[in-house]
Amino acid sequence: ATLAVDETAKHHPGNIAMPAARAGNGFKLSGTKTFVIDGHVASLLIVAARTAGKTGDTSGLTLFLVDAKSPGVRAERTATVDTHNAARITFEDVNVSADNVLGKIDAGWDVLEGVLNAGRAAVASEMVGASEEAFSRTVAYLKERKQFGKAIGEFQALQHRAAHLYCELEVTRAAVLKALQTLDDAYDRAGAIVSVAKARAGLSATLAVQEGVQMHGGIGMTDEFDIGLFMKRVRVCQELFGDSNFHADRLARLNRY
Repeated sequence: ATLAVDETAKHHPGNIAMPAARAGNGFKLSGTKTFVIDGHVASLLIVAARTAGKTGDTSGLTLFLVDAKSPGVRAERTATVDTHNAARITFEDVNVSADNVLGKIDAGWDVLEGVLNAGRAAVASEMVGASEEAFSRTVAYLKERKQFGKAIGEFQALQHRAAHLYCELEVTRAAVLKALQTLDDAYDRAGAIVSVAKARAGLSATLAVQEGVQMHGGIGMTDEFDIGLFMKRVRVCQELFGDSNFHADRLARLNRY
């Protein structure tokens, strides 16, 4: 199964506009979903569609279980930069019975938000792991690469940059741990700290891989060198379930700014 939520190039579940019109004893879905992870091979699609209200409303959303082989469902594979797969899925008058409604009609937002928060925290955790691996490889390289008869890690400018990155990663690790703890302890109130974690993870992971490439010099730019793999994966994770800008804005709105 996979989750089909977004309809534009950027993650924004509040802007779901895809209609689910009443049709007999069920519904008829028409529209397009983008960036559906592994959507081209999934057998079941969990689709968020609008059964009431207008774009931007949190009420009026319903979740549907849709067989990927249903008539009118068409999936187009879109390879991401890290060689993983997503899909653009088009629904053309796809009939879904009332039995395939997941949860309650018009009340899918809270369920969707909870699931997305769990996913965001999981992706933030992965980004912490990628950041730390990129950082550890970079520090090891600073100790072994020599220039002007010295290990480049002896140069104070690079020490400052490595120390700054270490501090950023520690703060992010703490934020992600807090987000995971809050999901365990107060699942329905975890939105704000999850946004803090995802926003920080995006910023610090981007810094980690960029510094990794910079400090590795020319070889850091080659596809054959592993540091590039971390950069590509971090770029995809940054977009997955909302980038740092999305979550900074979300956090501000949750705090009524």
